[in-house]
Amino acid sequence: MFSGLERIDTLREQLQEHNYRYYVLDDPSVPDVEYDLLMRELRELEAVHPQAVTPDSPTQRVGAAPAEGFTPVTHTVSMLSLSDVFTDAEVEDFDRRVSTVLDRGEVTYTAEPKMDGLAVSLTYEQGSLVQAATRGDGSRGENVTANVRTIESIPLRLRGHDYPAVLEVRGEVYMPRDGFDSYNQRARSANEKPLANPRNGAAGSLRQLEPKITAGRPLAFFAYAAITRAGLPDTQFEVLNRLRDWGFPVNPEVRRVTGVSGCTGFYHYLEELRPGLNYDIDGVVYKVDSFDSQDELGFVARAPRWAVARKFPAEEEITRLLEIDVQVGRTGAITPVARLEPVSVAGVTVTNATLHNEDEIRRKDVRPGDWVVIRRAGDVIPEVVRSLPERRETELPEWPFPQNCPVCGSAIEKIDGEAIARCSGGLFCPAQRKQSIRHFATRKALDIEGLGDKLVDMLVDAGLLDSVADLFELKLEDVAGLERMGEKSASNLLQQLEQCKDVSLARLLYALGIREVGEVTARSLAEVFGSMGALEQAGIEDLLAVPDVGPIVAEHVYQFFREAHNQMVIDQLLAAGVRPRSVRVVKAGGPLEGQVWVLTGTLEYPRSRAKKWLESLGAKVTGSVSKNTTALLAGEAAGSKLAKAEDLGVRVVDSEEFDGMLKEHAINTTA
Repeated sequence: MFSGLERIDTLREQLQEHNYRYYVLDDPSVPDVEYDLLMRELRELEAVHPQAVTPDSPTQRVGAAPAEGFTPVTHTVSMLSLSDVFTDAEVEDFDRRVSTVLDRGEVTYTAEPKMDGLAVSLTYEQGSLVQAATRGDGSRGENVTANVRTIESIPLRLRGHDYPAVLEVRGEVYMPRDGFDSYNQRARSANEKPLANPRNGAAGSLRQLEPKITAGRPLAFFAYAAITRAGLPDTQFEVLNRLRDWGFPVNPEVRRVTGVSGCTGFYHYLEELRPGLNYDIDGVVYKVDSFDSQDELGFVARAPRWAVARKFPAEEEITRLLEIDVQVGRTGAITPVARLEPVSVAGVTVTNATLHNEDEIRRKDVRPGDWVVIRRAGDVIPEVVRSLPERRETELPEWPFPQNCPVCGSAIEKIDGEAIARCSGGLFCPAQRKQSIRHFATRKALDIEGLGDKLVDMLVDAGLLDSVADLFELKLEDVAGLERMGEKSASNLLQQLEQCKDVSLARLLYALGIREVGEVTARSLAEVFGSMGALEQAGIEDLLAVPDVGPIVAEHVYQFFREAHNQMVIDQLLAAGVRPRSVRVVKAGGPLEGQVWVLTGTLEYPRSRAKKWLESLGAKVTGSVSKNTTALLAGEAAGSKLAKAEDLGVRVVDSEEFDGMLKEHAINTTA
């Protein structure tokens, strides 16, 4: 029989191991509910035995008192910046300089994604985290230990027993893209200010004086260096492996490469991979792998000779703002858009950029005729970051925000507490009508193939569509008579519409375009209420009990089903034969439970559908191949992921085998 103190030690070891498998190996060993039960038991035992509470206990991640300010920390070894290079030729020059000094043939490098976050230094004594500091100016940073303790992926206690008595580890605190998006969605729902971008979100979160605020932010960590040398391997790559063994997350895309070809090959591989990553990177870091060679190369000024950062193309450029227009969204949102002199940003020609809302225009003091800074990151819509008023040659007038909708002439309204102004015209406004129909047809909604933007414009302009319900009343002769349609195209569209009548409740809810209801919330509503009728009868309190639903979302959903026009559209959809199916809630223990799948190449089905089917069978779908991958679903023109899977001996599944598996498990591929 365990004593309370013995049980505390056992629970801490178990929770530490579960954290390691979850954050480092990406291979959870227990369900979340079981982890939560262990944590609850530990909290209860520590409450009974307060003398047993230690700073490295898993329970101590949250709850420190607010700080009055951050105390300065002097780094034992300066946190230096790296020299930047931008082209293959500059990488060749770097390799030539290194090779000349070392004179040992081709040089081996560790190639690492350059995270776009906040650099920190972590100090451990006897395996316990005792200090965390920001980079600061490289010589002195700020003590952020209390905040760093709240980051789940940073170990408070190291695994194993072979670590040095004192260990200093450096790495990057970042905010994953999905966490950033979820946080901003919640912030907007609560009428709070959203974060500007993941990097600013990570930096601002880590410098909160109240650790509980930091604990509520979706932060993560990747280790990239150990300053301590004694007792560690003699290469960078092996040190990263050792850090991983001790419980630190290390970027899974780190590679050991040889010579210029290895460096440039990894860069172009990562450039292709970048849009699908769940974190922001702004380049690649090349480090000479051997520490002996690093020592031989030394430093120049404030940067090492043995490492460089190859940056991706610049994502900010300067151009002139020609004029400001406004766009009307499907919910009536009025979005000002900057019309720009064409400028290439990160390899893409940009002529338009969002200005978000009137408040942002005033805050940034953006005026037609200004020189402005444009930012484009990944697939994000380009935005105007700031104006450059110092470049104004004459005084430019402020842009007057319109009082009436430019499409239908209805009054523009702005609700107190909301930054976004809206057209009051509702579906009387053709712009809102068109946007709502386009949204209804999107891939993540009803996925109506063949119903593109131009066809929606023609159908609305011809008076054939007043709402989404009218789609299912279209006649062959009406559609065939439109410009560039014809009988065959019209027939194909009507067949698509017929197939779309069999749709999940979650997809239909998302397709209806209820304000603040995205895919996740729509799925939660469908799982809780099960039918459209039950949801129509739900009160505010019923809605607040749904995961992902707060007061603002609950109010939007409640009011949507009480608006007469919306109810009429739903009734018309049901009368036309649309039959929403409730979402089948996936139970633990599905046929693919515990399996990790990766998708690559051109598949017979959209990737989003293949992902959904795999998840419905219990599998986890990730973006990169690793030793933990169970299977790779490979379509045509599969690239580096296929090669890596073959190298690792990962099972490769082609489209034919995948189809057979779907049929075996009775997956409906038409939904």
